Amino acid sequence: MKTFIPWAKPSLWGNEKKYVADALNSLWISGGKYIEQLEEGFCTLFNKKYALAVCNGTAAIHLPYLSLGLKPGDEVIVPGFSFMAAANLALQMHLKPVFAEVDPVTWCITANTIEKLITPNTKAVVPVQTYGNVCDMDNLVSLAKARNIQIIEDCAESLFSKYKDCYCGTYGYVGCFSFQATKTLTTGEGGLVVTDDDEIYQRMILYRSHGLGVRGTYGHVLPGHNFRITNMQAAMGCAQFEKFEKITGERKRIHQSYRRVLERQHGFVLQHFPQSVDPVLWAFAFKLEPTAFPQGRDTVIRQLKEKGIETRPGFTASSMLDIYEKHRLPVCENLSQNVISLPTFAGLKEDDINYICTALLELKR
Repeated sequence: MKTFIPWAKPSLWGNEKKYVADALNSLWISGGKYIEQLEEGFCTLFNKKYALAVCNGTAAIHLPYLSLGLKPGDEVIVPGFSFMAAANLALQMHLKPVFAEVDPVTWCITANTIEKLITPNTKAVVPVQTYGNVCDMDNLVSLAKARNIQIIEDCAESLFSKYKDCYCGTYGYVGCFSFQATKTLTTGEGGLVVTDDDEIYQRMILYRSHGLGVRGTYGHVLPGHNFRITNMQAAMGCAQFEKFEKITGERKRIHQSYRRVLERQHGFVLQHFPQSVDPVLWAFAFKLEPTAFPQGRDTVIRQLKEKGIETRPGFTASSMLDIYEKHRLPVCENLSQNVISLPTFAGLKEDDINYICTALLELKR
């Protein structure tokens, strides 16, 4: 058996230790220059007026929920197949998550899948850009504008992916990103939001830091949270951000290497990326065909682990989770039962990719 290949691991690119040490030595370990530098870098790259660095990707979604003034009973449409941060936050705020079916080939929501779910109580739609794919944002934005609904893009898994030559996260009212340890750019934990809206930005600043209107005073303007990121985390993020082109190049290399082997093999249905999308994958994922893998996806995961390869199952469909109101989403459920994702991290070697693919092909029946 080869040395264990993890599903994900962070990569360091040169200046992480230097910048973190500088932040520590400056004694600005909460606020500081690296937070501002990271925010300014994203504003410039994404051509957005505002960026706010926060403590994690979930906080990045929570901020716009709060700042949009969503109230108990308001409905938020989310995908039924995705990581459920947006849905869980909705429940915590006593909003109603409404789950949309996803497209069976892109695994993303579409204007068609959400339009029939819109009611007078619908206040927001959260397109989750799953595994690095990007939804058909033109049609989603057109529908949302026509129905006076806000779009909050959850781009935790698709940092630096593009839709029609623009970065994802720049099409919605707010774009939300994660810098968690497995993500494309990492600060350990952390996240960021971008927007062009003056009012929403000012409200997000307040909610990020206890609702305090004037720094250094205790005058709470609104009941805020502490969603702040530390200067040391932002320092690591700045070092990573400097190398974003190298990071994206590595992830694209890995994507193409897997695809070259598996897309022509029977038994694998790869996630489809439309021509309008230039993806930067968080994870390389695909469906296993039951006819080729009658032992089932979960058994395949165990068999690969025995060969020293860590993988992950697809997300659990919302309709298969007891914490949500009962509903049925056949496409999401099928994906949930058959999707598997392979090790996908910058620095993964070609011989490791070949070993993973060979091991997987040996498990076909």
